[in-house]
Amino acid sequence: MTETMSGAEMVIKALQDQGVEHIFGYPGGAVLPIYDAMFHQEKVKHVLVRHEQGAVHAAEGYARSSGKVGCVLVTSGPGATNAVTGLTDAMLDSIPLVCITGQVPTHLIGSDAFQECDTVGITRHCTKHNYLVRSVEDLPRILHEAFYVASNGRPGPVVVDIPKDVQFAMGKYDRPKDNQHKTYRPQVEGDIEKIRAAVKLMAGAKKPVFYTGGGVINAGTEASATLRELVRLRAPKPLPPYASLFV
Repeated sequence: MTETMSGAEMVIKALQDQGVEHIFGYPGGAVLPIYDAMFHQEKVKHVLVRHEQGAVHAAEGYARSSGKVGCVLVTSGPGATNAVTGLTDAMLDSIPLVCITGQVPTHLIGSDAFQECDTVGITRHCTKHNYLVRSVEDLPRILHEAFYVASNGRPGPVVVDIPKDVQFAMGKYDRPKDNQHKTYRPQVEGDIEKIRAAVKLMAGAKKPVFYTGGGVINAGTEASATLRELVRLRAPKPLPPYASLFV
């Protein structure tokens, strides 16, 4: 159902529609409209941190333990730049995050306004994707799209940079039926030729070492069981006493 509301209210509504229960953040002038909208509802609970970097790390831990997309809310300028360390960590560790950042009003972008920085440019290399929202009409689509990009394919962080005037602007909110990004088509199936080459290398290895990471854990118990089976196939018979520590 289409509803008329402010951009700030759209942010909270989109979080609710995505099933978000907790968001980690630190207030600042460029996101006060969003905080005001948040305090007029009870579905999304705000977790106050002492530093924006801590907000992202907390959201990472929440995403790891809950299996949901972690959510962060920080202000413009130093708020956004403080979040970069956590965003980089999430990118390297494949943790799904949506980081909402405030921005100066659109007509001040590029004028060295108070607490302005090029958030999109700064975070381009440490996110899967990022957005600068210039129109309230685009805000609902972008917010839902951000959750899709963050959680599909190889998970990772997505930044949504929202100018203050867009937060105040009134518009129509309607949850998109299709959240997919029009150009984001993640590779979700393995390359059979590369898999065969890897199998050949493992089969011919005299002393194979399996160096596996969090991807196996994140993929679930079935992936861990499959890894154990593979290790046992290549392990000497009988297994050495210490093998149970690793398999």
